[in-house]
Amino acid sequence: MLKDIQVTGQKDTRSGFGDGIHELGKNNPNVVALTADLAGSLKLNAFIKDFPDRFIQCGIAEANMIGIAAGLTIGGKIPFTTTFANFSTGRVYDQIRQSVAYSGKNVKICASHAGLTLGEDGATHQILEDIGMMKMLPGMTVIVPCDYNQTKAATLAIADYEGPVYLRFGRPVWPIFTKADEKFEIGKAQYFSQGSDVAIFACGHMVWKAIEAGIQLEEKGISVEVVNIHTIKPLDEEAVLTTLRKTKCAVTVEEHNIIGGLGDAVGQVAARHFPVPVEYVGTKDTFGESGKPLELLKKYGLDTPDIIAAAEKVLKRK
Repeated sequence: MLKDIQVTGQKDTRSGFGDGIHELGKNNPNVVALTADLAGSLKLNAFIKDFPDRFIQCGIAEANMIGIAAGLTIGGKIPFTTTFANFSTGRVYDQIRQSVAYSGKNVKICASHAGLTLGEDGATHQILEDIGMMKMLPGMTVIVPCDYNQTKAATLAIADYEGPVYLRFGRPVWPIFTKADEKFEIGKAQYFSQGSDVAIFACGHMVWKAIEAGIQLEEKGISVEVVNIHTIKPLDEEAVLTTLRKTKCAVTVEEHNIIGGLGDAVGQVAARHFPVPVEYVGTKDTFGESGKPLELLKKYGLDTPDIIAAAEKVLKRK
């Protein structure tokens, strides 16, 4: 039952990345960290202290950072580039496409401060298109973990994965509800509940909101299947279809534009293989604005009541 899920603490997902790459530094001498003047924000201080010879400060020159990372792979290194999600993708899309994705370079693009929950820095920094941009690149793996523990586990996992990866995480302190020792499986959906009435597919911070919504829906007698699609690409199509065949309707929830993100990915699978009603919870073709993270989620329709409303709406369409 969803109500039995235990919250073991509160921590930002970017700290999961910072602790993960520090652990990698101890165990994998090929791991190199690069940043574009944001070492503190990306929680790299422990890595820099213990492995200064494997840290490259590129300054505010993100395109150059991507080029350096691509070059490092030729010598067998595993470069992890770090900056805000907006600067990790929108500012350097050409360099990623040409120097990383096109040649399949083993670069790990690690992006913090994604989505609306970046908060007060406002629309210029709150990229809501990055999942779509990155999943459209051939060969790019796109991962959006849900809490501190899962972000740390994902950071460890991508070091062993050969090929370009986009790892997206965030700034705000958030509930920790996955197990610390749980192995991260790239491309494998994670179930938080089994249900027969409605499916809720979510990623990133929105997984916790989906769980909150699921608890309230269960209290109303609605059987809910909550699925964490932490790997947007490659999508676990088998899991998506298994769930859709059971519930025959779905809600997708993401801190991203509903155009091009998780919702589009799930919707395409449904359209091709098992057409069912789908409701989309995410930003609606808009930029963000400055504000407190939770207030922004509420204003842009990404809060728990919005997920409940979408579930009740899609149930009527079955």
